[in-house]
Order: sequence, then structure tokens, then C-alpha cells
Amino acid sequence: MDRFNLKNKIILITGGSGFFGKQIIKALLEKKAKVINLDEKSCGILNKNYFFYKTNILNESELNVIYKKIINKFNKINVIINNAAIDYKPNQKNTLKKGFFETTIEKWNQEIAVGLTGSFLVTKIFSKNMIKNKKGIILNIASDLSVIAPDERLYKHLNSHKPVTYSVIKHGIVGFTKYLAAYFASYNIRVNSLSPGGIFNNQDKKFVKKIRELIPLNRMAKKNEYKEIIQFLCSDASSYITGQNILIDGGRSII
Repeated sequence: MDRFNLKNKIILITGGSGFFGKQIIKALLEKKAKVINLDEKSCGILNKNYFFYKTNILNESELNVIYKKIINKFNKINVIINNAAIDYKPNQKNTLKKGFFETTIEKWNQEIAVGLTGSFLVTKIFSKNMIKNKKGIILNIASDLSVIAPDERLYKHLNSHKPVTYSVIKHGIVGFTKYLAAYFASYNIRVNSLSPGGIFNNQDKKFVKKIRELIPLNRMAKKNEYKEIIQFLCSDASSYITGQNILIDGGRSII
């Protein structure tokens, strides 16, 4: 029996149209899963097993409507991946130029709403089918910054900062994971979080040089280098793992 088998598994992902979300979707489609992307726009993937629902994950009534549509079409949900978040590349024009004291309450509320409240609402609504079937997997996407603080020296030459909300959200995701793992254990629902390190995506050259010096493997992750761990955590191969935060960061968090 292939315990890594995902064929015909119904996997729901939020924020699947972003850089990392698209990698997650491709990893799951490779294993023949049926992947449902909840996002504000589709990611352009053309595959018979890819499905898209335009969604505001902060709108509970909208989520309830989409939940009914998905259950009517697919009958079940095997895996929920909470991936949606707001982040900023260090070489983008919209990188946060202001530090902690300049962070507005509007930005604080918006980013925490997407990263934490959205995960709560999606889990609350879509896990109902898992409870009914007494089986399921929830995978929350965190970050290496769920266990360490951002190193502001990485952004100094860009006159930029990593938003305080990002650390709060990713630490919160780990707490959310542990809570759910204990709460859902009696329903045979496993819950874990994945904390990837930075993925190379043509970031500012000086930033890349600086971050490499903080990573024992002396490089950022390559695109699709998290593919197999995602497949593993969404499959029966990880059947005795729950409540864990899986760190894959080239060793950055150990020193």
C-alpha cells in the first residue's frame, strides 16, 4: 500500500494563487489529488483536478455558501491547508518602509485578520465535514519566523522592516496548530504546521547575501524544495504526527 498516495483526495487550500501557494498546489496535483483553491484570484493552473472558488476568507456567510457548494460537488474534504497571508518581498515597491512605531492599527488589523482570523474561520467551517467523517488532516503554513525573530539587519540597506504582524501571525499559527491538534484528536483529525525558511525568488542581491550568512547550508531554499514534505504531511505516511511545527529552514533557527 502506498501511504503517500493522494489520488482523488479532496484538498482545500487558502491563498493558493501566491508564490508558495502555487508550489503547494502543483505538489498535490503531482500526486493526483483534487485541489480546491480559495483565493481572490486564480493562479492560472490548467489541470482537470484543479478547482477555483473566488473567496473572501474573512466573510463567514460567503464561506458557508462555498462550503455547501464544495460538499455538494465533492461529498467530502480530506485536507485543509491554511496558507493565506499578507507578506512583502524585500525588493518590492510595497515593502513596509515603516517600523514598529509607525505600524497603523488598520494595517495591524488587516494583516492579522487574513493570517489568523481567516485560518480560524476556514477551519471552523470546513472541518465540519471531517468531524462528520471522523477523519482528516489540517496543515497550517507558518514560517521559520514562527520560532525566531526577524533579523532587521537583513532589511537595513533597503530602509525597510519585516512587519511586526508577520511574527505575531506565524507564532500564533503554531499555537493554533497545537490547540486544534489536541481538540480534534478524538475525531481522528491530525493538525500540523509547516515552517519553511525563505525561498529564493530573485530577491535583492544584498539581501540574499546577508541571509545566506545566517543559514548553515549557506543558501535559501530552492523553488519546489518543500514539495515532498507537503505531500508527506497531507498523506497517511504522516499518520502518527500531530501538533507539530515542522521546521525546514536550512538550519537557520538552530544557531
